[in-house]
Amino acid sequence: MRGLNDKVAIVTGAARGIGRAVAERMVEEGMRVMLADVNASEGERVAKALGPESHVQFTECDVAERLDVRNLIAATIETFGGVDVLANNAAIDGGAEFLALTEEDFDRVLRVNLKGAFLISQGVARHMVERVEDGGAPGTIVHMSSVNAVFAMTSEVPYSVSKGAMTQLIRVSALALAPWGIRVNAVGPGTMEGDLPPRATRDSKAVKTLMSRTPMGRMGRPQEIAAVVAFLASPESSYITGQTVYADGGRLPLNIVVPVD
Repeated sequence: MRGLNDKVAIVTGAARGIGRAVAERMVEEGMRVMLADVNASEGERVAKALGPESHVQFTECDVAERLDVRNLIAATIETFGGVDVLANNAAIDGGAEFLALTEEDFDRVLRVNLKGAFLISQGVARHMVERVEDGGAPGTIVHMSSVNAVFAMTSEVPYSVSKGAMTQLIRVSALALAPWGIRVNAVGPGTMEGDLPPRATRDSKAVKTLMSRTPMGRMGRPQEIAAVVAFLASPESSYITGQTVYADGGRLPLNIVVPVD
């Protein structure tokens, strides 16, 4: 992707899944990458697998902890000299049906998915603004959203609420940062490989239900989401800000179900 070589990225939630795929794509693009996750052992292992310490390092970080976020940003600046791209993938799932949902579960999910997105993007944005005011180039922020920012799932109340609220966080921060040329966008995946537990993937009825609402007839791959993140992080998308790109196999426009073999 044009314009990413030798840039510096922070990738949160990088120890597995889409976050790891995003980190891998950033390394492939020639970027220097600081991985972040609450899972320190797995994060360290991924960092070692992706490249030499001169290009890939890991910092343990809970994005919902202000001091962790401050330390992550400081470590990235000290190690690589600045931050050009934030790819915020950190998120957790969970909950229960609306009437059974506990306050603790609601708070637990929103703490990471929404408060964490705010803290990490605000912290990185402050650094980016300072750099622009010192004559440097503006950076980009890419969050990981979900089709559940639009769709409602009664069994995933806090997750759906957090992703819906993230849409407004993206819009508000994009408008606030536009005067400095800093862009803020998101990717909203549909059903992804790995979303279902192994037992469910062997349940033909469950898989058929998923495919009936996915016109392309398959689940997405983390690498496909990572490609969209790379595009939004690059100068190729220089006139896009405040947007969520839904990579969902056609699910969002669908108002019926489709035939399944």
